[in-house]
Amino acid sequence: MRIRKRNREEADLEITSFMNLMIILVPVLLMSMVFSHITVLDLKLPDLAADSSEPNDQPENQMLELVILPDRFVVNYPAGAPLKTVPQKDGEYDYKLLSDVLQEVKRLLKDRGIEKRDIFILSQPNTDYQTIVSAMDTVRSFKAVLAASVVNAELFPEISLGDAPVNTSAGGAP
Repeated sequence: MRIRKRNREEADLEITSFMNLMIILVPVLLMSMVFSHITVLDLKLPDLAADSSEPNDQPENQMLELVILPDRFVVNYPAGAPLKTVPQKDGEYDYKLLSDVLQEVKRLLKDRGIEKRDIFILSQPNTDYQTIVSAMDTVRSFKAVLAASVVNAELFPEISLGDAPVNTSAGGAP
């Protein structure tokens, strides 16, 4: 008995329909894709060495501070001297009033010839993360109407973080 080998031809791979699917599918998926936006804030954290070395480097303490207390915001200018207190409204922090106060502070400083872009946000260790982030958003800019369109106007974009005084009466009385 003889075994015959047949000459088998290789079958061609038919990928036309697959290529058509890819040509349609890839652009549709790319158009429907949601691109995530990551916003990066440039923050300055307090320097431990600067606190212990020479506390009286600045004879004129011209720092603007926002102290976040459990029941209110306190705006200090110069540092440690209460300028304005923003109490809570209905058990929530009043970010709108805080923005109005900071806009007024910015106007007053500009009238005195002081161009201030930095602010210190001082919070206590048990301050909620969302409160800190909302305060940072509030001090950075505010919505203003310019030529019939709403734009973000700059307040104090250079934000530094620090610890608030432990004594709740520090940073201003209510």
